[in-house]
Amino acid sequence: MYDFRKFFIDGAWVAPAGRREHQVINPATEEPIGTVLLGTADDVDAAVRAARRAFESFSQTTREERIALLERIVKVFQSKMQRMATAISDEMGAPMKLALNAQAGSGVGHFATALAVLKDFEFEEQLGNTRIRREPIGVCGLITPWNWPINQIACKVAPALATGCTVVLKPSEVAPLSAHVFAEIMEEAGVPKGVFNLVDGDGPGVGEAISRHPDIDMVSFTGSTRAGVLVAKAAADTVKRVSQELGGKSANIILDDADLNAAVKTGVISMMSNTGQSCNAPSRMLVPAKLYDEAVQIAKAVAEKSRVGDPKAEGITMGPVSNRTQFEKIQGLLKKGIEEGATVVIGGPGRPDGLDKGYFIKPTVFANVNNGMTIAREEIFGPVLCMIPYQTEEEAIRIANDTVYGLSGYVYSGNIENARRVGNRLRTGMVHLNGAATDVNAPFGGYRQSGNGREWGREGFKEFLETKAVMGYGNA
Repeated sequence: MYDFRKFFIDGAWVAPAGRREHQVINPATEEPIGTVLLGTADDVDAAVRAARRAFESFSQTTREERIALLERIVKVFQSKMQRMATAISDEMGAPMKLALNAQAGSGVGHFATALAVLKDFEFEEQLGNTRIRREPIGVCGLITPWNWPINQIACKVAPALATGCTVVLKPSEVAPLSAHVFAEIMEEAGVPKGVFNLVDGDGPGVGEAISRHPDIDMVSFTGSTRAGVLVAKAAADTVKRVSQELGGKSANIILDDADLNAAVKTGVISMMSNTGQSCNAPSRMLVPAKLYDEAVQIAKAVAEKSRVGDPKAEGITMGPVSNRTQFEKIQGLLKKGIEEGATVVIGGPGRPDGLDKGYFIKPTVFANVNNGMTIAREEIFGPVLCMIPYQTEEEAIRIANDTVYGLSGYVYSGNIENARRVGNRLRTGMVHLNGAATDVNAPFGGYRQSGNGREWGREGFKEFLETKAVMGYGNA
């Protein structure tokens, strides 16, 4: 059992003002595996005061001092990889191989990337007689989700520290264990007092307090579009910067000149990865009508190879979804898809055979889907693929862009020029051509209701910087 009933504030583990206990549930067993305490606005105040005090000195540190800090964090993080992966698997159900290589691996990867960017990032430039300075924005409130818990923590904390900001982190109360392991890493790496602070809590108790707090200068939020709207509204009165990475319903356009087997296989595997709990998952597969039936059979064969079960068991490729609320939501959407006329090719409602406990979902492929169906409009956030036929390339692009979201897009073609041309017409913040992997150096974020701002790499630094123009700087 994990006992994480303290917060990390001002360089120490302290008893919080909030005393309401919250049990962390293992989604594979539905049994409690740990306890945290849910904080209050008073806890947020204490963390913000510490961060504000620390900002006065930390914002003035040199590039070399922050490089040394990030190097220490990377070193300690690498030594804690197994502990981090185990915590992630326990709290949100990722199979151990995925938890170690992708989930925990992404955390150390973001710090390594921030370290590389920091070494030559231009914080100042001369423009005639004016000096342009990029200065740390201040105290940053970071609110992170449960689906990629340490990935989202690291991709915010790393650039914040690299640019000289101080932070108050609220991880998801569904998956707070990895955040506490992360705080242990920060402590062991010698992060100065008050630079990094951790407060557990739920949205109404802590998330809203962070968003409203007058001494927090920016909020970086990752989560649902619904919650993102609430954060933005709460932050509006203090006119703070709000950076949001929200939902998605990404289209995967397979063009008629593509290697159909490779394209469909890549799309299905990507969709089912992390049990479909990725905001940029290619959840709508668009296939030429003349190739549709063949593509459906390929998708079925690939999905059948998924091995669902205990995340700690050898050979398991798919664990449970992260919590009961999500499980019940997905079950409802699966039934809705059937009610609206979609065909279940494989999967469907209910748990997989042999699993009568845990939040396990059958890997599901829906055929005969049109873009007006609920399952094609709403973010399901589970291992559910919607296959949609199209007649012409123009129709495929129209369907792909017919969504309130705009996070990612995918194009598969036998001709890279065709893939580029179609990709350029997608109204999304990211596009993957021919199965290209996500690039940790590239900006991550979307259009429309998928959010605003960008994370990761060099672009991610900009979210944590203010721009100052000093006129007459070049005059004698």
